[in-house]
Formats: sequence, C-alpha cells, structure tokens
Amino acid sequence: MTTPEQALSLVQRLEAELLRRRPGIQRNSDYYRGNQRLAFASDQFRKFHGDRYRNFADNWVPVVSDSPVERLTVNGIKPSGATEADKELWRVWQMNGLDADSQLGFLGAVNSGRSFVLVWGDPDDEETPEVTFEDAAQCIVAYAPGSRRKRVAALKRWDDGSKSYATLYLPDEVWKFERAQLGASSKSAQEQAVDEELARWVPRETGGEPNPQPNPMGVVPMVELPNRPTLSEDPVSDISGVIAMQDAVNLLWAQLFTAADYASFPQRIVLGAEVPEVPILDDQGKIVGSRPVDMERFAVDRVMFFTGENVKVTEWTAANLDAYTNVLEVAVAHIAAQTRTPQHYLIGKMANLSGDALLAAETGLVKRVQEKQLWFGQALREMFRLIALARGEDAKASEVAAGQVIWADAESRSHAQLADALTKLKQIGFPFEFLALRYGLTPTEVADLLEMRDRELAADPMGAITQMMAQDPRQGAADPGAQAEAA
Repeated sequence: MTTPEQALSLVQRLEAELLRRRPGIQRNSDYYRGNQRLAFASDQFRKFHGDRYRNFADNWVPVVSDSPVERLTVNGIKPSGATEADKELWRVWQMNGLDADSQLGFLGAVNSGRSFVLVWGDPDDEETPEVTFEDAAQCIVAYAPGSRRKRVAALKRWDDGSKSYATLYLPDEVWKFERAQLGASSKSAQEQAVDEELARWVPRETGGEPNPQPNPMGVVPMVELPNRPTLSEDPVSDISGVIAMQDAVNLLWAQLFTAADYASFPQRIVLGAEVPEVPILDDQGKIVGSRPVDMERFAVDRVMFFTGENVKVTEWTAANLDAYTNVLEVAVAHIAAQTRTPQHYLIGKMANLSGDALLAAETGLVKRVQEKQLWFGQALREMFRLIALARGEDAKASEVAAGQVIWADAESRSHAQLADALTKLKQIGFPFEFLALRYGLTPTEVADLLEMRDRELAADPMGAITQMMAQDPRQGAADPGAQAEAA
C-alpha cells in the first residue's frame, strides 16, 4: 500500500516533469494554429515593421502534421491466434467514439511528440469501459528504471475554474488530489506564505467514493503513444524541425510585402531644380506669397512641371520581387524534404504525372505513416488489452497483447489501380476476405459483405457454380452435373 506522503511526493515529482514539458508543447500548438512571432528580423526592421506583420503567418505546419494523420485509420484489432478481428473490442472502440477521437490523439502525438490514452471501467456499463485520448500537456507516465514499457505510475493534471486537479494512477490504486490554482491569488510580499500553502496538494472530495480507490485492472490504466521515440531522449515532434524554416518563410514574406510597398514601382528623381511652388493669392487675386507643391497630389495626377536650367529626370529601377519568391520556393522545398511531405502537398501545383510517378512522390510519406503505425500500434494493442482487463477478460487480454492492430492502407491509389492490384492478387490465390480488407473495408463491413455474398449465391445457384469455377477453373471440367446438384 502507498502512504499519503508517498503518493503526494510522486504527484509532485511527476508534475514537475510535466511542467517542464509544457513550454515546448505550447510552442508547437501555437505554430500549428498559426500563432507565430516574427523571428530572424533585424532590430531596425522589427522596430518599423514588426507590428505590421504581428498576426501574419504563411503557415506550413498544419500541412506537415495533417498529411500523415489523414492516413492513420484503425480498422480493428485481431487477437493472437484468431482468424478475424474481435467484434466486442471493436464495439467498445466505436461506443467511445474513437473513430474520430483517435485522429485527435494521433494529431496530438505528431505535434507534441506524444499523446496518451486512458482506460477505466464504467460502473453503469461493465461491458463498455470508458476510453479517452488525452493531451500531452495534461498527462505523464512514469516507467520502471531501464524499461520503456513497464509503467509504474501515471498522472493526469488539469485546471478547472479556480482549482487544479490531479489523479495519480498506480497499478493497485488511484489517488485524487486538488489545490487552489496557482496565480489565482495576489503575489504581494505579504501573501507569499499563503501562496506557498495554496501550492500544496490535498486529497480531493470524491462524494462518498474511497480515496484512494482500488484499481481492479492491476496495471496502470494509461498508455503513452510516442511519436518518433529515441533510446534515451524524449520522443520527437514532427514539427520541431519545421519551426525554424517556418520563421524564415514568414520573414521572407514580410520583407517581400515591404519591398512591394516601397520599391516595387520605379522611383523617379529630379536633379537640378528647386522644389516647385504655387502662388498664394489674396481676395483681389494678387500674389501675396507662395507655398510648396503638394507632392502627394502630383503622385496621383502623374503630372509635374519643373523650370530652370539643366533639369534632369532619372529613376531608380523597381525592386525585383522574384528574388524573394525564388527563395521562398527553396524554403518550402526544404520543409518537404526534411519532413518527407510530398512536395505537391505544399506547392499546390502539378504537372502531367502518371499514377506510378505520384506513388513514387509519396513514398516518403507512406514510410513515415508506416513508422507511426508501428509505434502507435504497439500502444493501441496495450489499450485494447486494458479494455479486456476492464471487462474482466484476462485470457483475451493476453491474446490481444500479442495480437495485431488492423490499419487501413497507408498508400493512396485510384480505384482503377486498386482494383487492378486486387484482381492480380485474386488470380494468384488470395482469399476474398483478405482482398476486402485490403480494399479498405473494416472487419465489420467485411463480415456484412460475406453475408450479402452468401445470400446472393443462395438465390442464384448458377451464380454459385460460376463463382466456384472462378476460384478454381479445374473444378468446372470435373462434373458439372454434380456441381449443379450440390448448388
């Protein structure tokens, strides 16, 4: 059993690490949303133009983040030794709305470097545990020393109103704490001691439930989805390497807009002449003085007269804005290369490319998606194991832990290409159920399709014979009468 002092100490240590991660998570979130400061600008440029471009961003970060997530689709989980996907676990997945929420979890991992999934039993429905994807800014998992998989504790910390809440998950129990939200009180010197007292976690009022309460699953019910994990350092966000180039793109656009304002038209210069003046007349029409010409008026009228000897007019050549656009294209190409994002996703134009050429152009993205399927799939297997444990199915939990997550195909093909590929697989003997899964149907849809096919064949005996001959033409020459009788 964990003592209250031990639980509180563990909460404080995990919270300290969570708060260390938060600045980077918030920075990545800001860049994804387009809240980007003007960087790499000189002090002089920022002084005169910084406010002008404060809210401008030519944001490429969402393209980099969204491109793999849109190809990460879970179609089911197949336990070890099973011949088809588990229907009950998939029902729990769908009852929790994870078709959509899983996309939020994958996007969170791509942006923040990690996300989490939490499984807990529902007292109102013991057959359908609650499963939620959690944000990296609110959750953290602690592992046993020397292990990247054995979880010893997990913490979820969040703010609501004037209070902060923390839930500590251990293998055998769950602790709940609360405290006044830091920063909600005055920070004057006289109240420093009060603030120190408010910073302490205290047990949360749970309305009659025990605190701590037992954890019937026997394992920490939170799983981490790491994005591009490393052996010793934190997982890497897909956009961490894009930020510097994104800042450069924003600065180049700001400089281009400024050049367009000041130097995109030829600037004319008059040499050897005084600034022209116009006379000032009194009520009788007599000249009583003069004043300089309104230069802005002449800029609009495009007409101006100068008098004097040796008057010359010359001009400065307009700025070449192509220099900026060429550099911008190079910067975007660097983003594409560094993140394995197809360049046609970024530049928005394509030449007459064949289907094979498009597939080749997307090879880097497909490999990137498959890497995420590997790491996210490992975490999702553990999530499905937790679901089985929450349902009291220990045997199924062991089978799921060694099972396989079924993903939709990461490659993007036209229907004609896909049909052609599946037809060739059929010709060399692949079964219909496998082909239906490769087509992109979920296991539930495949089961429905098989039932529909059986009903169709039962209503058409000749169709059954044709189907058998298509599967094995040698059977058609053996005994057609026997086949018709069997049908």
